[in-house]
Amino acid sequence: MEVTALTALRQENLRPASLETAALNDTTKAERATLRLCCPNVNIVFSCYPAGFGWALVFTPSVAAVSRYFNKRRTLAMGMAFTGVGIGSFVFSPLFQYLIDEYMWRGALLVIAGMMLNLMVCGALIRPLTLKEDLVRAMAPGEDSLCCQGARNVIFDLLDLSLLRHWPFLTLVLSVTLINAGYFVPYVHFVAHAQSIGFDEYQAAFLMSVAGVMDLIGRLLSGWFSDLRKLRLVHILILWTMLTGLSLLAIPLGRTYPVLMLIGMAYGFCAGALTPVVFSLLPEIVGIGRIYGALGLLQMLESVGGLLGAPISGWLRDATGNYTASFVVAGTFLLLSSLVLIGIPGALSCSCLPPARHPQTKNTKEEEEEEECKSMADSDGSGLEAQCVPIEPSSIACRNTVMA
Repeated sequence: MEVTALTALRQENLRPASLETAALNDTTKAERATLRLCCPNVNIVFSCYPAGFGWALVFTPSVAAVSRYFNKRRTLAMGMAFTGVGIGSFVFSPLFQYLIDEYMWRGALLVIAGMMLNLMVCGALIRPLTLKEDLVRAMAPGEDSLCCQGARNVIFDLLDLSLLRHWPFLTLVLSVTLINAGYFVPYVHFVAHAQSIGFDEYQAAFLMSVAGVMDLIGRLLSGWFSDLRKLRLVHILILWTMLTGLSLLAIPLGRTYPVLMLIGMAYGFCAGALTPVVFSLLPEIVGIGRIYGALGLLQMLESVGGLLGAPISGWLRDATGNYTASFVVAGTFLLLSSLVLIGIPGALSCSCLPPARHPQTKNTKEEEEEEECKSMADSDGSGLEAQCVPIEPSSIACRNTVMA
């Protein structure tokens, strides 16, 4: 569904596409929550659970909007946007319990369905934005128009599948997939592990709540530090990924409550810190003009790691009788991911730090625009220059007419 969202974004402007995907997302989730009111048992509830369909349609436009709106403080903006995940995780659990106590579970689901529909308002508030990076390739002599191309070529262009030949992007995808394989294991097994070594359910639940608060703090501080431009983003991502992996390896070593609390805080902070860096590094690798396709493909492919990580850890727990192997394997996935990140161009270079951003004058802006147009490489990363022209309003209308 991430691919469906990016196709809508490439076809239309940001606000209409975001509004449409948000509307489809909210309608899907609201219908799902409403249908559950009529479900007689849990098995039928599971059959009405297309949550990934809706969330995929709303997440990609949201991240793309933040990436396009912010250039100077992009990582901090990402961190602030992703703090909503931590706040929601911290607040929603007691809120949902309160709704159940007041309105029973059917009424609680109905209230949640109404809350989800408010995302349509958020989509309507997104302002259309045209960047200088929004360039179109000049059609080569003799090249057919889009309407004359085969269906296969049209699909290839709309989904931006040429990114699958872009090896820096594929390196990041592999790394993030490994991150996802271990990232969510504590959310599934940390509380159960704490209970298995002798702590009661309230103490175990509090460990995860503290980790959630540290996750929120980590996202903000990581965004602020990354925007200082003291280190390259790839170096910062390698650092946070390694620290997250080490904290996972340390969880089985915590046998007292203070030590386990400290390890949980370290995991929450580092895991939260790496999230905004991943989505800020992506535009630097593929360019802001290809962020839609890159986001959709990244989220589609990385979901394989998240899908397999928790079942593997559960199988290891059943096979060994404890959670030690589960956390060791999860930490190993993160450490392997940090090694994969070394394959990204510039990861081994310490001499080419990104320059500090200063207020721009008219001359420097014009020079940068010329340099950016000259430096746009071919989609396969071969370094061939692309012939580009800025998008004019008339060309946008013409292109939309052809693609329609």
